[in-house]
Amino acid sequence: MPEPELIPSFSVITGSQVESVLSASVEKVVGIVEEAYLLHDAGASNNPPSYFLRFADRPSARIIALPASIGGRFGVDGLKWISSFPENVDKGIPRASAVLVLNDPATGYPLACLESSIISAARTAASAALAADHLSRRRGRPRRVGFVGTGLIARYVHTYLAATGWSFDEVGLFDLSAEHARGFRGYLRGAGEQADVTVHADAEALIRSSDLVVFATVAATPHVHRPEWFDHAPIVLHLSLRDLGEEVILAADNIVDDLDHCLKAQTSPHLVEQRTGNRDFITGTLADILLGRIAPAPDRPLVFSPFGLGILDLAVGRHVYDRVTAEGEAVVVPDFFHDLDRHGNAGNRPPATSTAQPRR
Repeated sequence: MPEPELIPSFSVITGSQVESVLSASVEKVVGIVEEAYLLHDAGASNNPPSYFLRFADRPSARIIALPASIGGRFGVDGLKWISSFPENVDKGIPRASAVLVLNDPATGYPLACLESSIISAARTAASAALAADHLSRRRGRPRRVGFVGTGLIARYVHTYLAATGWSFDEVGLFDLSAEHARGFRGYLRGAGEQADVTVHADAEALIRSSDLVVFATVAATPHVHRPEWFDHAPIVLHLSLRDLGEEVILAADNIVDDLDHCLKAQTSPHLVEQRTGNRDFITGTLADILLGRIAPAPDRPLVFSPFGLGILDLAVGRHVYDRVTAEGEAVVVPDFFHDLDRHGNAGNRPPATSTAQPRR
């Protein structure tokens, strides 16, 4: 008969609960992401390749599995399962949806399933804010920011920059949908952005007028090919990974989150590796920057291309799980693990009970 105390309860944590925890702890989330990067650099994580589920009848869509394990104070294994269906945008719903499963490292049993599109956006924005901070320390903080792509990720990046002390004189916007760009401008005004906000007619005008450029698009192939657009040496947060042409990458200093992960799946850096046959164009990793092991030249464009490591989702997800559980608000699913005796004898674990309700 199994020992009941060895088997964890299984909880569901909703998007509203996730948002409530994360919106109250933006600076803490940036610190969690930094800690996760440093644990990864120290070898205290396991982050296998992501797995892509693609569809012959829906070539633009994909669902990605990101298995991972992280040690340190997080001590959790798990999997993010995130879909990207770009046509959702035309239907008026977000492109991405996701869940995160956390597993107990002692037994392997799942602890919880969390809504994870918010976790994914938050850890991406935290990574961007962390990189922007450290990459700008030898250059001075940019005063002009431009967003190429004005969806949910752009919104979260702006939120995390603002919450970590950034302010701007000018904010530029460009989106293939002028309606979406205007909508984002309205959001910025409602969020209290005091800078001049300009919707640009093309990407060139935005890039040339920005010292910090944020790419947050759904581009499947590079669409920005002119390195001279970057002659003013901006910091580029290349979050969507497939926007920059090979010549742009080769003319810049390039920082990645993880070398092997970023140089795959036809990302812009991967295309350059295939063309050149080497990785010499990569300057280093974000951990190298955080630890002071490298110092990119201040007079060259500086591109940060983060593939997005599953350990970041686990670290942020663990923070959410711990907070919601500590406050007694995790929704426990009774009798989720049922047939627990190897020989089918009576004595299954009594069902867990909870009257907790999701946070409103």
